[in-house]
Amino acid sequence: MPIAPSGGLTPVGFRVDRVKVAPQISLEVATGGATDAPVVAFLHGGGQTRHAWKSAGAEMAKAGYRVLLFDARGHGGSDWSPHGDYSATALTGDLVHLMAAERQPLALVGASMGGMTSFLVAGRHPERVAALVLVDIVPTVNPQGAVRIHRFMTEHGCGFASLEEAADAIAAYNPARARSGNLSGLMRYLRRREDGRLYWHWDPRLMGTQRVEPPTFVSEARAMGPAITAPTLLIRGMLSDMIDEAGIQDLRTLVPQTEILEVEGAGHMVAGDRNDAFNDGVLRFLRRHFPVTGGSAGSGPPLAKPIIQGEVA
Repeated sequence: MPIAPSGGLTPVGFRVDRVKVAPQISLEVATGGATDAPVVAFLHGGGQTRHAWKSAGAEMAKAGYRVLLFDARGHGGSDWSPHGDYSATALTGDLVHLMAAERQPLALVGASMGGMTSFLVAGRHPERVAALVLVDIVPTVNPQGAVRIHRFMTEHGCGFASLEEAADAIAAYNPARARSGNLSGLMRYLRRREDGRLYWHWDPRLMGTQRVEPPTFVSEARAMGPAITAPTLLIRGMLSDMIDEAGIQDLRTLVPQTEILEVEGAGHMVAGDRNDAFNDGVLRFLRRHFPVTGGSAGSGPPLAKPIIQGEVA
């Protein structure tokens, strides 16, 4: 069912639909780009929405790809699970349902929660995933970073009295990002309830026993990793404390073909902190491993900063 884009947050030319993926659960999905082009699906992190990928989606569509952006269950414009089911099985099931509508294998680009969802699907259905991009997430995250992001997502259960309070909370978690003078854009991540206070848009049950941010899918990921055959890129924000060298080495052991792109000046939310560098890195990776046949996305110079593959820079 098509719906109108809201607030200019969807890339120009993208169509927004509601797609049913499970009983009582429909996701808000935006698609754009050439209908017959290779598909790149973007999966946001826990607590985010598809709008985190607005710039990246527009750039990939401009380069010749068909782009799929969606709000995960419990987030943004998508339905909350009636039973609070945000397990790895539920999240991967939603993605597989969306992928079933595509005739050819897809490229998956996922941040944090979305990255681990993509990782699991790439292992369970390797024939359906042509390329995999993990954004600042590995199966075994740095415990210190995991504690910090978990605290951020759970310590404001009573909401905020104003946009300024919400902005203060974000700045405390990510002090390296410049604070916008116009706070109205924060409303994409907030909902005003009957008590007049502002609350994060996501279902608070996301942070239950099988919390999704940071993902607690470690055992599932370690089991699926060796089955991943797709070219894989890890984009690491160098200001992030979610990934350490042990986590990277563990990922390389599970998925030996992993390449690594280090983005200076970016924290855990790489696309938001260094959008141009992020878009450039993803596009150049896709041009080599998942090109648009006969189009501009199949060519281009190498990355200005080398991608590290295995032990070779």
